[in-house]
Amino acid sequence: MIFKKLLFGGLLAMGSLTAVADEGMWVLHKIDPRTQQAMQQLGLQLTSNELYDPESGVSLKDAVVDFGDFCSGVVVSQDGLVFTNHHCGFGAIQALSTPEDDILGNGFVAHSFAEERPAEGLSVFFLQRTDDVTGRVFAELKKKQEQQPEMSDMELREEYLGDIMDEIKASYKEKYPKREVRVQSFYGSSQFFVSVYKEYRDIRLVFTPTQSLGKFGGDTDNWMWPRQTCDFSVFRVYADKNGEPAEYSKDNVPLHPKRWAKVSIDGYAPGDYCMTIGYPGSTSRYLSSYGITERMECQNVPMIEVRGAKQDVWSKWMKSDRTIAIKYASKYAQSSNYWKNSIGMNKALKDLGVVAEKEKLQQRIMQWVAQDEKRKERYDSVLVKLQKGYADRAELYRNVMYMNEAINGMEILDFAQMADRLSLCQDSAQAVHMIQAIEAQKKDYDVRVDKETCVAMLRLISEKVDKKYQPEVIKTIKKDYNGSVEAYVDKLFGTTVVNGKQAERDIILAGKKVQEDMSLKLLEDLSVAFATLVVPLRANNSDITYNENLLTQALLEMDIDQPHYSDANFSMRASYGIIQDYTAGNQHYDYYTNAQSLLDKAAQQDEIDDYKLEGSIIEMLKKGDFGRYADKRTKQMQLCFLSNNDITGGNSGSPMFNGKGELIGLAFDGNWEAMSGDISFDPALQRCIGVDIRFVLYLIDKWGHADNLIKEMGL
Repeated sequence: MIFKKLLFGGLLAMGSLTAVADEGMWVLHKIDPRTQQAMQQLGLQLTSNELYDPESGVSLKDAVVDFGDFCSGVVVSQDGLVFTNHHCGFGAIQALSTPEDDILGNGFVAHSFAEERPAEGLSVFFLQRTDDVTGRVFAELKKKQEQQPEMSDMELREEYLGDIMDEIKASYKEKYPKREVRVQSFYGSSQFFVSVYKEYRDIRLVFTPTQSLGKFGGDTDNWMWPRQTCDFSVFRVYADKNGEPAEYSKDNVPLHPKRWAKVSIDGYAPGDYCMTIGYPGSTSRYLSSYGITERMECQNVPMIEVRGAKQDVWSKWMKSDRTIAIKYASKYAQSSNYWKNSIGMNKALKDLGVVAEKEKLQQRIMQWVAQDEKRKERYDSVLVKLQKGYADRAELYRNVMYMNEAINGMEILDFAQMADRLSLCQDSAQAVHMIQAIEAQKKDYDVRVDKETCVAMLRLISEKVDKKYQPEVIKTIKKDYNGSVEAYVDKLFGTTVVNGKQAERDIILAGKKVQEDMSLKLLEDLSVAFATLVVPLRANNSDITYNENLLTQALLEMDIDQPHYSDANFSMRASYGIIQDYTAGNQHYDYYTNAQSLLDKAAQQDEIDDYKLEGSIIEMLKKGDFGRYADKRTKQMQLCFLSNNDITGGNSGSPMFNGKGELIGLAFDGNWEAMSGDISFDPALQRCIGVDIRFVLYLIDKWGHADNLIKEMGL
């Protein structure tokens, strides 16, 4: 699954050199002529204005949405119907589920507007326009340079760049007062764009398949091919009577956009044009070899170990109790997604020799630098400074990651923090808000699960964090509890008043007593230890970021005659290529899966829990009544398919378009052999996995009997 977001951002990247047809995440408003020509040669039939037009509201970009600020989606009807992935809607679906009304497990179908369910807290963003403000940023930096000539370029950027970007954002907010404004850097902070969005906050669930279909394959198949997952969910955007964003109200009406995507049931064949448009979250294609090594050893390894231990505890409880399974479903999915991603990334980076290839590229850059005195003045020390910077922070970074992952695994700390804030509330309005936050947290919490997880997390801190950085609680456990983490956690959960069970009014009445609670003492202890690591770590960050950006700029300058795309930063991007199979090792993989392959896996459900499928769905598939949703060429019900589009986290739910701009699928995953893709694109191996829109429609029609939705899409 391809969600987005991470802990320590700011490390820009270093990677591919010349763009090839299937590589690149291109900013729609700045696609260069050669890239546009390559897209058209592969089969794109749309002009640049038909892809992006900030004035008309009818270009293809107007049908693509930022879904929830963590995924992508696409509008497919004149009544604001939005398709995204099941795993993107998972949190909202889980929040609407109860043991008595288990729509997460059983699925959900709204046969009318009135039956649609509000997804509280979910937003959908429509991009209005993106403007280049690079000149404005550098003009302001130049003024600062003239005023303070003693400051270096790095010092100027560190001191003033954030303020300059904030000033630009404020000026755009004044011009567009009811809009979301984002100012972002591109190409190693050598270009800057400002984007304006319209945010809709009344979003309602319309359709979701059963969890067995929406997550078919689970962790077993995640980041793997072949896939049979029907990874989709359907929501609707509501607005006020004027079509403007509004908070939820029964008086709101479905949004009537100017542009929506036409859904195609014509299918695809090998070599056909395929394009994704969405919001890729983060790539590090320009990252130095030193940065890649740090990512593998200091970030991925701690994530793999700590999340693996946490998930073992959660999984055991989830399998034993359906109520717990519902409560922890979304949390488990978010944790396990990048846990497995990190495992695959480390394997692929080693197998493909990415660090060695990056070192060769860096040698080529430095040979180019050595040919010119001005280049030497600007770039000559870049690699030396990067090598030293990464070496100086490696120990700190590794320990920070272990601490961060373990702290995030202990939910009682969230309650401790909220209870502390609640006890300090100065008025009733503040208290009510905090009580609501606690109640929301409690809904998806089980104290037994958290207690066992805390034992596992504290053990890991004791074993993996260097002794000189360990929090005081580890010493306390050794001294006062004979080294028994279980004994310490027993007392913690036996005495705390903030474990999610205590009534909020009692927490308020506890007053000062809350400050003495063991959970708050644990929170303070861990926070102090974490801060002790983070403060010196930050001292290296600015220098590393600056020199990574310089390395990026050196590459762009050296290969100035080649088209280059910027690293992903959750701005709208297009990726293009073709429908294509692949071969890894001695294994060839076809470009699509069919219904029989799903039945074959379901036949293994007694041995593999992730392949469980309801008997009624199995029987429906066995009947083979696929009608117009079967592929006209292969005569099969095609479920998922491959393209060589370039995607990453945040692209989940991205529409996959044919050359006419018609919807043929939804991107939801990548393949195991190319898990190095966030850092280095391998055109022979990297594939985008999408769910076939005909599989989606088949389930809406034959399983959900939602004729209303089929008609709404003009089918």
